[in-house]
Amino acid sequence: MPHPGWSSFSFDGIGTRWEISTAAGLDTGVRRQLLDAVEEYDQTYSRFRQDSLVSGLATKPGRVELPGHAAALRNIYEALYRLSNGAVTPLIGSSLSRLGYDAAYSLAPSGPAEAPPRWEDALDWSGTALVAKEPLVLDIGAAGKGQLVDLLGSILRSAGHSDFLVDGSGDMLHAGNQPVTVALEHPYNTAQAIGILELQNSALCASSTNRRAWGDGLHHVLDGSTGRPIRTTIATWTMAASAMVADALATALFMVEPATLEAEFDFSWLRVVSSGAATFSDGFEGKLFT
Repeated sequence: MPHPGWSSFSFDGIGTRWEISTAAGLDTGVRRQLLDAVEEYDQTYSRFRQDSLVSGLATKPGRVELPGHAAALRNIYEALYRLSNGAVTPLIGSSLSRLGYDAAYSLAPSGPAEAPPRWEDALDWSGTALVAKEPLVLDIGAAGKGQLVDLLGSILRSAGHSDFLVDGSGDMLHAGNQPVTVALEHPYNTAQAIGILELQNSALCASSTNRRAWGDGLHHVLDGSTGRPIRTTIATWTMAASAMVADALATALFMVEPATLEAEFDFSWLRVVSSGAATFSDGFEGKLFT
């Protein structure tokens, strides 16, 4: 939780709830910058709005020019696509839509699970230039919210704020001399916690199959090589220097063994499997309840 006496600015954006906590209050101009950044990100990448930059690619091939920060997003997706043998992919949107997590939030499958197109066949993404070779549904949800957390943190730093917590519904970035205590939500009971950790000058992101779940065993964490929901892992938490990296790795841990990811990324982690057993890295700073 943020420190007593800190100011809080809450709002909705990209389909989630945001809370920006700062030691010093936010003036109107900074608040407007934060709101504009969230709106611009949504208008660029959202697959749930017809006026987004990428939405037209779902019906016909084409080229779009993305913002400058898209290059970092592309690079982390490329690395995870390679390390996961295609299981982590920015093209998972068509599989999600087929299972009912579509632009209309129908939550009604239109057919059995189906793998999305392979990156190398359907997509040419170099830096900020993205070319769809065929109709495709881009979904950068595995890392996008984390990147937006980082972007909001950059706005706060540029405005002179050195003590803050950006919280995008559990994806967090902290800065300051005093850590904040964060509860780790129980994956089977959102009213309980399985542990706590102290977050300081770092990012924490989580992913769980109890979020955005519908129907019989359907949820938003899919294996991109099959299009099917993951059954073995049920929740992950990751800590890294940036929220984009932590967010991406929280998803990747559902499909990739930690050692494979640790060979290329500097992060700590906690993973809970369907049996309820928890494993964690040596550097994970949380404390689990017994």
